[in-house]
Amino acid sequence: MTAELSAPVTAVHYLSFVVAPVSAKEDENYKVAQGLGVYLGVLPAAIARGHLESHPEATMHGGAPRGAHKYHIVIAVFEVATGARIENAKVSITLSGLGHVGQNSVELEPMAIAGTVTYGAFVTLPGSDRYDILVDISVPGRPEPARVSFTYQH
Repeated sequence: MTAELSAPVTAVHYLSFVVAPVSAKEDENYKVAQGLGVYLGVLPAAIARGHLESHPEATMHGGAPRGAHKYHIVIAVFEVATGARIENAKVSITLSGLGHVGQNSVELEPMAIAGTVTYGAFVTLPGSDRYDILVDISVPGRPEPARVSFTYQH
């Protein structure tokens, strides 16, 4: 799965592709840590702005921000051994760009879309750059948080 989309799609359509094959191999959008499979999606915030106000995606995370360089980060988490989706985690990201000073830490909110839970937030990704995205996942009953690192070329 790539982070670039060639046609406008809703988050529901995008997330419908996020499945957890037990034998999935790691790539730029899928990582494994401590038995958790973690998928990353990056979508333009404008996709959420296209929904009617009555649609759940129109108001998630306080509503889609306006302006240039606004994106929606989506994380889906699964148990690798069973393929079961993790729906009770606390998920945060630390975002840093190669050409930008500093880091941006963001708590992701759970999102119930199409009968499943993923985690997301709106972020600013200014300009073409390579971004490092560290994802920390705390699951109740697990002794330590899991951490995965993605590189996203924007």
